[in-house]
Amino acid sequence: MYQSAKPGKVVVAMSGGVDSSVAALLLQRQGFDVVGVTMKLYSLDEANLPPSYQGCCTLDDVEDARMVCRTLGIPHYVLNVQREFQEHVIDYFCREYSNGRTPHPCIACNDKIKFNFLMNRAVALQAKYVATGHYAQIGHTGDGWVLKKGVDASKDQSYVLFGMGQDDLSRTLMPVGAYTKKAIREMALEAGFINAEKPDSQDICFIPLGDYKAYLKQQVTSIPGEIVNVDGAVLGEHKGIEFFTVGQRRGLGVHSGEPIYVIRIDAEAHRVVVGPEEALYGNRMWTSQVNYTLGTPPSGPIKVTVKIRYKAHEAPAVLYPQGDGAAVCFEEPQRALTPGQAAVFYQDDVLVGGGIIEGDTSSEALWHGVSNNSAKEPSSG
Repeated sequence: MYQSAKPGKVVVAMSGGVDSSVAALLLQRQGFDVVGVTMKLYSLDEANLPPSYQGCCTLDDVEDARMVCRTLGIPHYVLNVQREFQEHVIDYFCREYSNGRTPHPCIACNDKIKFNFLMNRAVALQAKYVATGHYAQIGHTGDGWVLKKGVDASKDQSYVLFGMGQDDLSRTLMPVGAYTKKAIREMALEAGFINAEKPDSQDICFIPLGDYKAYLKQQVTSIPGEIVNVDGAVLGEHKGIEFFTVGQRRGLGVHSGEPIYVIRIDAEAHRVVVGPEEALYGNRMWTSQVNYTLGTPPSGPIKVTVKIRYKAHEAPAVLYPQGDGAAVCFEEPQRALTPGQAAVFYQDDVLVGGGIIEGDTSSEALWHGVSNNSAKEPSSG
């Protein structure tokens, strides 16, 4: 059963884009008392933005949101959350790269800003719900609230929402998830929205030029180190582990007779390990900080499909819950299991949960429970 909420006051997070604008339109048509809120996340030097910039949070974006609210006849507020965004998104982004990991800032923004800070502000505005323009769906079953993929598979954004819990899901509306992107744009055009044909945001929003390495050079103190092969032989030196990610091939600064890739990053030793592409593949990984949208982990191993990157195809696997983490064993080896990225678990169109990839840890203590449970037939749900 998909979400059917009783109309009440709802705060819509409006970025100035077409999706959140149509979310406000749909909720107004359903009888909700809609309030538009645009969050100012950071300050941009707009004079130096390239013409092709497709991020968000410019003055034009704020004005687009304001104009849509004026068209709809609803209130519009701008909330300054720059301090919170700096702490929970930008600082996290830089810290993870400094630790040899590859972060996902959009997940941090959803978790810490949109579904935490904004929820609290909604309460202050006496609103019952928060709404966003995400392409995902919220439903309710006998077990509780569930998060499902959006109807438009090419736009599905459930992956970045795996951190939501039961309270979040019960108070959140995602009306655009039931439509295709084409249908959303058509509704925006029919409503006369100024942003109906506005391009989708593409970049990391706080890095408008798209060059994250140049950004990190300004934010992080680099420590040089060695580049070694999988046998430990030194091949060269690097200027900082933050400029590398697992699976990277270009810009390594070393030469070999065959293509070589970053296999892993040893943050403690400030060492980058490179090797042949086949060394990138693994059939198991450990995930930490696992969240299950139903609030409790499965009672035993279950069959799932797993996305290890936002644009990756789902891969069949068995999930073994263990404390606040989980072991994942894939049916087929997967390329570049990257520490710091999110692994999200699905059963059909339902998001079961997700966590942070820690890689194929060699700690046998972590894998002990897997070997003990492996004799059990995994459940399909």
